[in-house]
Amino acid sequence: MSDLIGPIFMRQTQYDQQPDSAQSQGLPQPPVELPYDITQRPVELPAPESLAVPPVDLRELIEQRATLRRYADAPLSLAELSYLLWCTQGIKPGSRAERTSRTVPSAGARHAFETLVLANRVTDLAPGLYRFVASLHQLVAQTLDADIAADITHACLDQAQIAHSAVTLIWVAVAERMVYRYSQRGYRYLHLDAGHVCQNLYLAAESIGCGVCAIAAFDDQALNDALALDGESQFAIYLGTVGKRP
Repeated sequence: MSDLIGPIFMRQTQYDQQPDSAQSQGLPQPPVELPYDITQRPVELPAPESLAVPPVDLRELIEQRATLRRYADAPLSLAELSYLLWCTQGIKPGSRAERTSRTVPSAGARHAFETLVLANRVTDLAPGLYRFVASLHQLVAQTLDADIAADITHACLDQAQIAHSAVTLIWVAVAERMVYRYSQRGYRYLHLDAGHVCQNLYLAAESIGCGVCAIAAFDDQALNDALALDGESQFAIYLGTVGKRP
């Protein structure tokens, strides 16, 4: 039997290997969204439906989807960013306080991600790192430090498309939300859910003349440090760079 971490992970996250989950023990559910800094003045985002998206053929959109690592210098509009955020983590009407219904699927509707936005070129938005507060459809500044783009790029093994993108979306896993229901098997679902989110980003970006590059190659410790995450209860799981097609 292999002693490599991959096979061990797959064995130990099988259903019959799981300890009782917090939910099965009757413990309280973690909140569906992390608290945010209420002292920061939020950035109001245009309503997602305010962006006129041309009619698209889904099959054609899927066929033309391709990873793009080089972008035009043109900025994204705030409405375009709003649309992309809604398509990837937007909360739909009818959601409840204990469970949100979103534009992407998630195991057990756990929706265990928070979205950070590295903004390089967005009209009417200062460059910096922002938190997307999905419940309010607003942005809150995390840091406007001039070095943040360089720090994130370096943590991602110096992949230049991050620094050259109009925006990079960074999905942060809040492990407790998923593990609450699924115990250690929930870590499988976190990674699956990240793929659902990024696929929505690819298709949504394609529909408005943008390209995307998904990024999973990064120095975990360096990226979590740059984002002020502890790397255990909260950690960066996936990124997607976005920019206008050249």
